Amino acid sequence: MVQDIREQVRARYALAAVQGSGDAGCCGGATGATGATGATAATAATDAVGCCGPQDVVVDDRFGSALYAAEDAAAVPPEALAASLGCGNPLVVAELREGERVLDLGSGGGIDVLLSARRVGPTGFAYGVDMTDEMLALARANAERAGATNVEFRRGTIEDLPLDDASVDVVISNCVVNLSPDKPAVLAEAFRVLAPGGRVGISDVVAEDHLTPEQRAERGSYVGCIAGALSRAEYLSGLAAAGFVDAEVTFTHPVADGMHGAVVRARKPEQPGEA
Repeated sequence: MVQDIREQVRARYALAAVQGSGDAGCCGGATGATGATGATAATAATDAVGCCGPQDVVVDDRFGSALYAAEDAAAVPPEALAASLGCGNPLVVAELREGERVLDLGSGGGIDVLLSARRVGPTGFAYGVDMTDEMLALARANAERAGATNVEFRRGTIEDLPLDDASVDVVISNCVVNLSPDKPAVLAEAFRVLAPGGRVGISDVVAEDHLTPEQRAERGSYVGCIAGALSRAEYLSGLAAAGFVDAEVTFTHPVADGMHGAVVRARKPEQPGEA
């Protein structure tokens, strides 16, 4: 089951990467690439593991590039903007500062890594981790287009991060944690790689507490960022179990009945045992 979910996610985002790169492939182009956003795109592409899957994608302003300020959108290559599939802007959530080391979980086409790199400046650094080779290739090409030198994209899963303990100051993520089949491992890994006093700033889809997992699944697919969403109470409980403090989950905009785009914040204690 875990591997099946992971392969569905990998296939869906591999398709999105090809669309976002403008690679014509064997289908003669990816119609609607710049609109490949969020749950609508995910639903259209769920079965598209081959190169000739569905191509027409409807723009959905609950997800993707529509959630970035014009200034941020203009600061990255259009290919990075086109590949954005998130449900918020984690850079605003995380309030990045000069000189910080940032990690983006599920970095996709690289938009949040590139924007993070600009915000932390030349004395800071931005890492991206993604399991999809096509997205990594797109992200690295986008970094080259942007002339970004303080970035690095690494292949790996967000349940087993390829970074050392206490190696970053901030962990961000944009509508990716809900895609993981092992969310406790994701939160534990985020805690591990954060330096003491570090923080998470996540944009995600979160369910209202009254919705059961079955009811969430009725509202959308796993790869569409709906079926796998945690409830607010589950998110807070998971963060506490991982060791985080000062956790909060704030709904920002509706994405389905009883489901919301949300910002998730928490902090790793400076000292063990800090409440």
